Formats: sequence, C-alpha cells, structure tokens
Amino acid sequence: MHRSDPARLRLAVIGAGLGSAPHFQSLEDLASEVEVAWVYGRSAERLADLRTPTAVRKTTRLEDIFEDASVKAVLVLTPPNSHLDIVQRAARAGKHVLVEKPLEIDLNRANALVEACEAAGVTLAIMLQHRMRQAALGLTALLNTGELGQLVSAAAAIRWWRPQSYYDEPGRGTLARDGGGVLITQAIHTLDLMLSFTGLPERVTGLAMTSPVHRMEGEDTAAALLHYAGGAVAVVQATTAAYPGFPERIELNFTGGTATLEAGELQAVFMNGKTVTLGTRQASGSGANPMGFDHAAHRTLLQDFIRAVQSGTAAAVTGRSALGVQQVIEAIMESSKTGRTVALHPAALIPVS
Repeated sequence: MHRSDPARLRLAVIGAGLGSAPHFQSLEDLASEVEVAWVYGRSAERLADLRTPTAVRKTTRLEDIFEDASVKAVLVLTPPNSHLDIVQRAARAGKHVLVEKPLEIDLNRANALVEACEAAGVTLAIMLQHRMRQAALGLTALLNTGELGQLVSAAAAIRWWRPQSYYDEPGRGTLARDGGGVLITQAIHTLDLMLSFTGLPERVTGLAMTSPVHRMEGEDTAAALLHYAGGAVAVVQATTAAYPGFPERIELNFTGGTATLEAGELQAVFMNGKTVTLGTRQASGSGANPMGFDHAAHRTLLQDFIRAVQSGTAAAVTGRSALGVQQVIEAIMESSKTGRTVALHPAALIPVS
C-alpha cells in the first residue's frame, strides 16, 4: 500500500486534453499541498506524450483510481457529457471531486451529479475560476457592505473569437458532447460571475443562433434579457464570432453608484465621490488561442478545494452553486426556441452563493 504524506492531499487527474494544462500548472505550484497519484486518459498514446513527475502513474482504466484507497480526491477534466457517470462512480468510491465547468450538458444531468455527491457526503467543487480573481473577490466583499445600495441594472458582454478550426475538432460545439456552444462553453464563466453578484432572475428572454462565421451545431451568438424580482434588469451578449476577441466585461448599476469588471480589473464609483479600484488586467482566452490566459485563478480555486477537503468545510465554488448558471443558460435556449419568456420556477431557484 502506498504511504501518503498526511500533510498533502493525494489525488488523481481524470482527463488530459486541451483544458488540462492550467490544472497541471496549478498542481505543480501546489506541490507542497497536493500529491498527484494517477493521471487517466482515454488513449495510451495521449498519456505517453504527457509530461508528468516520475512518481505519477498513468492509466486508461478508471478502476485503478477508484480502487486506490490512498486517493482521496479526483479532478474531472473530461468532456462535459462524461461528467455524470465519472462523478457518480467517484462519489460511490468516496472520492472528493473538483469538476471542470460545466457540471454537465443539461440541468437534469447537472442536478443528478450534485445529488450524487451530496448523498455520498463528498466535497464537490466546480472550476468556475473567475469567481476567485482578486477583483471579483473584492467586489463580493464590497457588495456585502451594502454601500452601493440596490441593484438597478446589469450587463455582461462576452465578445470572443474562435476560428473555424476550433469547431472542426470532433465533438466541439455539439449538443451531445458539450451541451451547446458559446453559452455553456465560453460565456458560462462571465455569466456565472455576474449571477454571483446579482442573484438569479425570475424570468429570462433570450435569442441564440449560429452566425455565418461558423459551421457548428451549437450557437455561436446569443443575447438575453434577465428580469429580477426587485425590478432590476440585466442584458447578456455572448459570441465567439467577434474577431479578434475582446475582454469580457460586467457592468453593475446601483442606487448608490456603479461597479465595472473588465478583464480582471474592478472600478467602483460611488455617488458620494468614493472610488475603489482592484485587480490587474488579465487575458482570458478570448481570442484564437483558447488557452491564452494565466492560471492563477485556477490555482486559487484548487487550493481552496484542497482546504475544503482537508477541513471538511464547503468549497468556495460548490457544485450546487454552479446549478444557477446552468438554469439561466437553459432558460435562454428554451426562450430562443419557443419565442417566449421563460420563468424560473421559485422552487428551482438555487442560491448562487
């Protein structure tokens, strides 16, 4: 039996595709807190090309990971449509789980994933790392003081670019594998972050389409109007057809001032003359290179997951909180399909924080 260092969390990485790079970089940075025991990949060829520390074991059998009692947690970095099965198996094996966004390809499967972890009593966190940026954390703290007053309106703009070659990859932008296009794959980060500030809306009106720029099954362009219980409204614009790609932006207007987040920078301006600035400008993969961003927020979220597992407390970005953004995305797509405003049933409104 492997003798693990009790001071470090022993975990396995499931999935070694394009999106795994910032996770591996973060794990390397946190080597004093975490020990990678296994890496799983679907093909031996891909695993052979993967550079890992010599002590890390590579496997194409998930059973190797789930049967290893020394492994306490797993990082699930596989395509979205595989998350439910893998997480259910991990939960049954008593492994804590950090899963790459989105939770799953639709809300029903996402709910089942969350419920599986809750039933097994294991920690579940999701990689919605924009919540962990310095500016986002600072704005959350600022909103908690109530100084800005009541929300009046909000806007989220995600004007990104992806070349056709991106969508030519098998499964990319399909309903069966990814659950859709720009909303669930790219805009989910900024939309989730906005919802963490505004809460969930009561009703959603949306339009989604595939522009002439891309050949793909899912949508590459979407717009939505979110209606809130207190009378506030929010607008959302999302696309991967805006060449060459622009920084994402969130605008929040309150009775006492405004707050703007753009590319990791916060500027809050109060009617009484006070101003607050936080953060540094960061790339987020908005252009042709989807991995063109710093992994610092990934590292912060992973470190929080390690803390949550070791302490037995909730993660900063729980699986249940991530259901909120999937509800809104599903409502936008339903509204676009039916031409009607979609009400989020009160019983289904799951708090984001």
